[in-house]
Amino acid sequence: MLDKIIMYLQYPFVRYALIVGVLIALCSSLLGVTLVLKRFSFIGDGLSHVAFGAMAIATVAGLTNKMVIILPVTVISAVLLLRTGQNTRIKGDAAIAMISVGALAFGYLLMNIFSTSSNLSGDVCSTLFGSTSILTLTREEVWLCAVLSAVVVVIFVLFYNKIFAVTFDEDFSRAVGTKAESYNLLIAIVIAVIIVLAMNLVGSLLISALVIFPALSAMRIFNNFKMVTVWSAILSVVCAFVGMMIAILAGTPVGSTIVAADVVAFFACFLAGSIVRGARV
Repeated sequence: MLDKIIMYLQYPFVRYALIVGVLIALCSSLLGVTLVLKRFSFIGDGLSHVAFGAMAIATVAGLTNKMVIILPVTVISAVLLLRTGQNTRIKGDAAIAMISVGALAFGYLLMNIFSTSSNLSGDVCSTLFGSTSILTLTREEVWLCAVLSAVVVVIFVLFYNKIFAVTFDEDFSRAVGTKAESYNLLIAIVIAVIIVLAMNLVGSLLISALVIFPALSAMRIFNNFKMVTVWSAILSVVCAFVGMMIAILAGTPVGSTIVAADVVAFFACFLAGSIVRGARV
C-alpha cells in the first residue's frame, strides 16, 4: 500500500490535486465554526447552487475560463443573500431556499435548452457531486487556488477578533462601535470565494459538508472558540487528504469519499467527546 502511494505521488497531477484539496479544506473549515454558531450553516448550500447556475451560463456561453462568471456572480449573490436575510419580511433561511432552488432550477434548465454536450446527465452529475477534473488541474489553476486560499487565510487571521465578536454577540459589537454589517459582508464574500474553489473538489451539493462537518466535529470535544477553529482546520485537512488518497487508490468519487471521511471523523469525535464528558462526571 505504501509503495503504491509513493508511486502515485510521483505524478504531478496527483500532487496538484492534493495541494488544492488540502488548501480548499483548510479555507472551508476556518469560517465553518462562525457559520454554525450564527445559525447560517446553509449559506454554503445556497451559494453552491448559485455557482452551479453560473457555471451553466458559462458553459452555454462557451467560455474556457468559467471563473470569470462564476466568481463574481457567486460573490454578488452572497451580498444579496446577506441583505435579503436582514429583511424583516424575508428571513435568512427563506432567502437561502429561494436563491438556492431558483439558481439550481435555472442552471439545469439552461443546460438542457442550450447544451451541445452528448452526455448532459454526466456533466450535471459531475458538477453536482464533484468530478475527476480535480485530477487534471494545470499549474496555473493550482497557483490561482493557492493565491485565493492565502487571501482567505490572511483575511481570517487579520480580522479574527472582529469575526469572533460578531459571531458571539452582534448587538454588543455594534454597541462598542464595531461595524457588524461590514464584517458580516466580509464573511459572506469569503464564503463565496471558498464555494467557488470547492466546486471542482466535492461538487455543488456536497460543499456544505466540507464547511460544516469539521466545525461540528471539533465542537464535540472543545468548547473554546480558538481551539474549535484550530481543530476544525486540522480535521478538515486530514479528512481531505485521506479522502483523496482513498479515492485515487480505490477509484471512488473524490468528493463523496472526502465527505465520507468527514462523516467518520464526526462520529469518532462524537464518541470521544462523550467519553471525555463521562469521565469528567
